[in-house]
Amino acid sequence: MRKPTANRPATILLTALAPVSWGTTYAVTTEFLPADRPLFTGMMRALPAGLVLLGLARVLPRGVWWGKAAVLGALNIGAFFPLLFLSAYRLPGGMAAVVGSVGPLIVVGLSAVLLGQRPTARSVLTGLVAAFGVSLVVLKAAGALDAVGVLAALAATASMSAGTVLTKRWGRPEGVGPLALTAWQLTAGGLLIAPLALLVEGAPPALDGRAVGGYLYLALANTAVAYWLWFRGIGRLTATQVTFLGPLSPLTAAVVGWAALGQTLTPVQLAGMAVAFGATVVGQLGVWPPARSAFGSAGREHREAPADLRLPTPRR
Repeated sequence: MRKPTANRPATILLTALAPVSWGTTYAVTTEFLPADRPLFTGMMRALPAGLVLLGLARVLPRGVWWGKAAVLGALNIGAFFPLLFLSAYRLPGGMAAVVGSVGPLIVVGLSAVLLGQRPTARSVLTGLVAAFGVSLVVLKAAGALDAVGVLAALAATASMSAGTVLTKRWGRPEGVGPLALTAWQLTAGGLLIAPLALLVEGAPPALDGRAVGGYLYLALANTAVAYWLWFRGIGRLTATQVTFLGPLSPLTAAVVGWAALGQTLTPVQLAGMAVAFGATVVGQLGVWPPARSAFGSAGREHREAPADLRLPTPRR
């Protein structure tokens, strides 16, 4: 059993640095990187970071974990990254990220099915309020939003939510830390994206100094370090707590878009964002009783859940 909540505030703060960092992804994507290359960008973000962490961890999967790492890598990285960047290229700052507010609701539902965890009224209500805030933004901004971008944002949220719940269910192999688990997923996801990027987008684009700097930032600080913090937090917090940290990403993205990119939001959209963000904050601050699992007690292997629900959201 883990120690009580003595270090929980510090763990929450450190884990929160991950979605805060991810909130800068969208501005970097639209301002520094080659246009319309979501697959290449996803690969450049995941694979170098995964290889760096793999070299540091020096631990490879064993047995069934080759398959589990591939599945988690596909859900949390291989599918999520391209969808995130596709949405980032097609939607204005803050918009796609707000769609990520439905992530906690998806996680609550999947946890009931896959983990046997009975949803609490508070978690469901908080998720519904967050989704309502999202609907205010999307419905009022329908004329300005791109349908493909919205669908990509929703699909990215669903993929990461499924990865979060499966990571919670599977936990980590005995003696393996979050650094190795992060390395496996980033490497597997990057290897999955690489051939797709070549087939769909063709040869890699020419990169100038700005693009190189942007990719270095995404691969190292924004991915290698941030994902390590994220999965580290997963081992110490509940799936619900981690899930409700996700909106810090769109909040950061919206602030960056307003402060650095000159983006604007209508009063109704701002109200919708406030409702969604407020709901996710309440969910994070709430006290959640340990859930019982159909696959065992609220055991250690079920505490590892994770995933990034920060959704994409750049400018345009």
